[in-house]
Formats: sequence, C-alpha cells, structure tokens
Amino acid sequence: MKTEILKALKNSDTYLSGEQLSQKFGVSRTAIWKYIKQLREEGYEIESVTRRGYRLLQTADRITASEILSRNQASWVGKSIEYFEVTDSTNQRIYDFAEKGREEGLLAVAEEQTGGKGRRGRSWVSPPGTGIWMSLLLRPKVEPQKASMVTIVAALAMTKAMEKITGMEIRIKWPNDVVLNGKKVCGILTEMSAELEEIHYIIVGIGINANTESFPEDIQDRATSIYLESGKKVERAAFIAEFCVQFEQYYERFLEMGNLAFLKEEYESYLINIGREVKIIKKKEERVRKALGINELGELIVAKSDGTTEIIFSGEVSVRGLYGYV
Repeated sequence: MKTEILKALKNSDTYLSGEQLSQKFGVSRTAIWKYIKQLREEGYEIESVTRRGYRLLQTADRITASEILSRNQASWVGKSIEYFEVTDSTNQRIYDFAEKGREEGLLAVAEEQTGGKGRRGRSWVSPPGTGIWMSLLLRPKVEPQKASMVTIVAALAMTKAMEKITGMEIRIKWPNDVVLNGKKVCGILTEMSAELEEIHYIIVGIGINANTESFPEDIQDRATSIYLESGKKVERAAFIAEFCVQFEQYYERFLEMGNLAFLKEEYESYLINIGREVKIIKKKEERVRKALGINELGELIVAKSDGTTEIIFSGEVSVRGLYGYV
C-alpha cells in the first residue's frame, strides 16, 4: 500500500487529498496518514496543506522496497524486496530466505554492508548511502553445471542497465566485472546450493559503486564509481529497477535456450579484452594468451602463441591485462 501511495504522489502534478487517496486505495484516511508518516521517516519530503492534501516535494535517494517497487517494471524479478539499513551481507540474507523457501525473484538490498564479499574470498567495501548492495534469489530448472552461465547473464544485464541509466560507454572484463573507463565499477558474485543433478537455488550478489566519492588508496588504481567518472549522482532505485527489467529478459531467454549462444555476440561487443593479450593467472602460475571471445557456455576462448586455442573456465583462474587490471 505504501508503494502505491508513493506512486500516486509521484504521478500527480497537484495535491492529493486524504479523501482521494482513501477512496482510491480502499483504506481509511487514518491509514493514509500513517503511510505518509512512514514515507516521511524514510526521507521523502511530503507537503501537507489543510483542505488541499499531500504533495511530494522531493524524492529521497533511497533504495527502500517502496522506492524500488514504485519504479520496477519487471514482471517478477525484484517484485518482492527485503530492505536492510545495515547487514553483514545481502548474499547471506538471501541464503537465509532461500533456506526458508522464499520465492524466486526475491531481492535483498542494503544501505550498508559490514561483510560484503567479492570473488575468491576478497572483501567488498560497502559504505552507507553511496552504492548499491543487493542480492537476487533464483531457482532455475537447469543442470548444476550451467549455473556459472547465470553470472554472464547478470554481467550483460548490468552493463545494459548501466549504459541506459548513465549514457556512458560500459565494458565487461570476463567473466563478470563491469568496467567504466578502465576501472571496476561493479562486481558480481554468484553462489549456489545444489545436489549432483539439481540446483536448489542460486544467489546473485551485486555490488555497484554508484555515488562513491573516494576509495581506499590500495584500490584507487582499479576501482571507480559512476559519480567519479561522470561527475553526476545517479538515482540508485532507478538503477536497480532497470537492472531487474534487463536481467529478467536475458535470464528468461537463457532458461528457454539452455545456453548462452543467443547473447554471445552481444556480450563480446562489450568485452574489454577481446582481441588483446591477457594474463591468465592460476595460483602462482601466469601465462599470456590472446582473448578471442566466449563460447556458448560462457567460457573464455584464448589463443596460444602457436595459433591453437584453449578454453578457460572462470572458476579456476583470474584474467588481467598485461599492464594492469584490464
């Protein structure tokens, strides 16, 4: 109900009386007042004038369930949202919800994470009020060996969403780092619960440096934010809503096709290292190969110096540029 009231206020050019809202939503004027009070507590500036009603003066940059739902045009992705002011990890929260049988498409979002996780056990800096820290619950009816393809789907969906919201040139560093001006702006961590022949659920964790104004010195050379590169703050809820729409589209196609052949060409058009030499790092071993693209499973195809090709699986290696991150 709070979401619907927020939508009505956003879509109105004038005041909406308590009576109008009461009749529209079939609740008492007292209930309307309570929802307005909750919205104000979340940071929305709502003017109230006697005998005229309520008017939204300013939308807060919040990623509450109400704000995201008021923008989300997807059919089922992100239509159920759990919001946290502070949590250790949105991936952990989705894990807890998944174990309790919650539905596919559930999204957990947080203003701040105290224990955000990146790939290969790394931490992810998640300060309050600046970034987008979220995790999505999926229950795909596919074989466990296909789970890694969801990471590719998420990376492309995020790239498309970021491109649409910012109008900037966005790239992907295989398999799932989203890159802006040569630095990482978004990371994706996919975790799975499965048996030998069945996936119970997949958790797609996403961290986006949206409006971050600075980074620790040790990661400044490889991390950036949309704000630092564009000089403009983005509306984080609008960003999340756009990702839900983009991901739903690609994910449903993936389930229909059973592989990534349908997005291979599009994904490769965003691949920052394609046609260039990269370092393939596995534990302490490094080798140089030329990145050619991906196959229908999302694995990286690289060329050796003798002209033969090799397939690289994302779970076993890191890929870097010859002289830095990309």
